[in-house]
Amino acid sequence: MNAHLAGAAEKAIIIPEKLGAGRRGEVFRAEDSTLKRHVALKILPAQFSADPERLARFQREAQVLASLTHPNIAAIYGPEEADGKRFLVLELVSSAGSSGISAAAPSGP
Repeated sequence: MNAHLAGAAEKAIIIPEKLGAGRRGEVFRAEDSTLKRHVALKILPAQFSADPERLARFQREAQVLASLTHPNIAAIYGPEEADGKRFLVLELVSSAGSSGISAAAPSGP
């Protein structure tokens, strides 16, 4: 996948690789071209974007991640919205022996 998203601050994000998917979202390896760093994007599925309960849960997830500091948990750089998609911009954390990320991978409900 090679898509572009422009965030609220016109931050260009290039999405070259999907890392995983689950019921609560898809996670992509991406590049923040403004800051020249690799990040992970957790994108809320389109069917949840109009659901107030799911949006509130997504916001709580961002707040919880922002309150945590631990070497095994990906840091959150912020929630964003672009092109009608809501997503979290997260630290890209390579797992041992894989190209995945630890805390940002989607999980169950």
